[in-house]
Amino acid sequence: MKVLVADPIAADGVEILREGAEVDVKTGLSNSELLSIVGEYEALVVRSETKVTAEVIEAGTRLQVVGRAGVGVDNIDLDAATRRGVFVVNAPSGNTVAAAEHTIALMLSLARMIPQADASLRAGEWARSKFIGTEVRHKVLGLVGLGKVGTGVARRAQGLEMRVIAYDPFISQDYARNLGLEVVGLEELLQRSDFVSVHVPLTNATKGLIGRQQLALMKPTARIINCARGGIIDEQALFEFLEEGRLAGAAVDVFSKEPAIGNILLRSSKVVATPHLGASTKEAQVSVAVDVAGQVLAVLRGQPARYAVNVPLIPPDTLSIIGPYMTLAERLGRLATQLAEGQLEAIGITYQGDIAQHDVTPLKASTIKGLLDPISEERVNLVNANIVAKSRGLRIIEQKGTTSENYSNLITVEVTTSKGTTTVSGTVLRGAPHIVQIDGYWVDLVPTDGHLLVSQHLDRPGMIGSVGTLLGNADINISFMQVGRLTQRGKALMVLGLDEAIPDDQLTKILAIPDVYTAKVVQL
Repeated sequence: MKVLVADPIAADGVEILREGAEVDVKTGLSNSELLSIVGEYEALVVRSETKVTAEVIEAGTRLQVVGRAGVGVDNIDLDAATRRGVFVVNAPSGNTVAAAEHTIALMLSLARMIPQADASLRAGEWARSKFIGTEVRHKVLGLVGLGKVGTGVARRAQGLEMRVIAYDPFISQDYARNLGLEVVGLEELLQRSDFVSVHVPLTNATKGLIGRQQLALMKPTARIINCARGGIIDEQALFEFLEEGRLAGAAVDVFSKEPAIGNILLRSSKVVATPHLGASTKEAQVSVAVDVAGQVLAVLRGQPARYAVNVPLIPPDTLSIIGPYMTLAERLGRLATQLAEGQLEAIGITYQGDIAQHDVTPLKASTIKGLLDPISEERVNLVNANIVAKSRGLRIIEQKGTTSENYSNLITVEVTTSKGTTTVSGTVLRGAPHIVQIDGYWVDLVPTDGHLLVSQHLDRPGMIGSVGTLLGNADINISFMQVGRLTQRGKALMVLGLDEAIPDDQLTKILAIPDVYTAKVVQL
């Protein structure tokens, strides 16, 4: 077996690779140089510099695994790798300590104005009165996201005698209680916190998560820290709040565009900034190199990898039957998680019909992927679904049945939260996934990409027209409509497919229509 290390990694990782393979370290390759030699290797190890495109994967005719020494895999074409049966593994936990410690370092620097004081002293000043800081002891730290890094920050902050609260709908109350912290909603967290620290991945769901409306909820004495990803906090809005005195300070390690030369936040004296150093420790570099090297060797030896990023190949006989249902399961998970409100407590998955006679592990993985993808820093797949769910303290109950009520095969996902239960069901018809039931209402919709408006209302004349007229006046086009009801003149559910997203003010107007009980916009 031959391994190509195309980006610099710690020597410890290279030595581990050499225990089970012939290793060539060739860094700084151009794309054409990489294409010319990648076909000689069974494994390719990279960091963020080398782009593993579909062209590279096609040229790697012997490739079995691509290892990413770090977390992000944006530089690797996962779809191309999966199609070719090439495993992609990464090291999501190797830099957890480094990122958590950097967050604490920035928080303390922010509280005591250390960079500003250092610059003042070097400029020949002795202006002690300008740098009156604040203690973090007994202050409230609000964590937006409680994954590996968020959890690490929580533990360290508790050692500083801080009171820690967290917002993360996708962890269980038991997990939070074991950490000794309180789980709250995002608005409450922003209102109560003296320090807010962001620890969620950048996805469509989290982009702009903290904008003007959210910043306005914070105390004028509060400070905010971002060591996660640029784009989660609205940088322009944050700059204005700082300069207007509506926030006391900010510490930023990540930016919406990097390198961040000329970023507007760098103009503010109330900002402590570092150039994406969260994972930049010697120990973290060694950890990710060792971690990914061990996984690469495991794959080459035919063993499972702990952090496989893409879905491994499924036996053809199983794939032919359950393959179409994997897309359905993921869409059901995505729909359920967006319709549900409250703190997640349990997940139920029921398989009915012929599919129940087969290995449904890929369906479980697909469901969890749909539930957690928008908020998890880890990619959920067949290999790590149970690990990710367990790490968040989630309880998953699976049931099988040989028959279903109206269809030959049916998958039902039930999400129980502190505010109730959300249930969605689906099947595959003519090779396409169909969602056929939402909270007891029978419907039939194909969950294609786009926006959906899901509302519950009183079944009376004029309701559908009122919603449609409001959307029409807002120049929002409706592509399809589905209506289900339990009884005449009782409660009904309406699903509208939309070509454009609904602005918040339009959604507020819909909710203001008499006898409209709920209205939510979801994106599948």
